[in-house]
Amino acid sequence: MAKKTKKALKKLKKQQRQYEAAMAAGGTPMGANAARGQGLLGGLSGLLPSRRSEQFLIGLLVGAAAAYVLSDEELRGKIVKSGLKLYGNLAGGLAEMKEQMADLQAELEAEQAGAL
Repeated sequence: MAKKTKKALKKLKKQQRQYEAAMAAGGTPMGANAARGQGLLGGLSGLLPSRRSEQFLIGLLVGAAAAYVLSDEELRGKIVKSGLKLYGNLAGGLAEMKEQMADLQAELEAEQAGAL
């Protein structure tokens, strides 16, 4: 167990050094796959099945699930309602955060005006 922990810690430190080096160079770190020319989503290929029969079965399952969701009116309505609720909650949270930032900015301006 200790060997696994040491390996994981060593790997984490290496990633941290790479991140710091990329930030110091003025770039944005995109991960090891981007450095190898695979792009941001290049690591997803390891998650997908490699054999054609496996890919076909995964596609078949995804297609069947999509067809079921699109054909069931009640389920589709629930999904849309959930999406709208999520959007409303996110929009409300963003508005609240903007209000708090405006309050903080007003407090800072008042402190600066009082200090002058």
